[in-house]
Amino acid sequence: MDGEVLEKVYQERLEERIIAHLAQVRKCSLEEAMDLYYQSKLADKIHEGVDGIQYLDYKVLVQILEETELSAKHS
Repeated sequence: MDGEVLEKVYQERLEERIIAHLAQVRKCSLEEAMDLYYQSKLADKIHEGVDGIQYLDYKVLVQILEETELSAKHS
């Protein structure tokens, strides 16, 4: 495997953990959590690798998502 493939696999696993943790924190379904995540600016930043944000812990990323984008939305 080359670096690009490993990075893609890492990102996919990270997104799975983010979505599962987001569902747990917001007490919503995985489908709802997936919608919230993939519609977020954070998902775009992770996908683009902005400032190495994809290397933060998934729990920290969910907290950032909650505080910056979802605090006004209700579960």
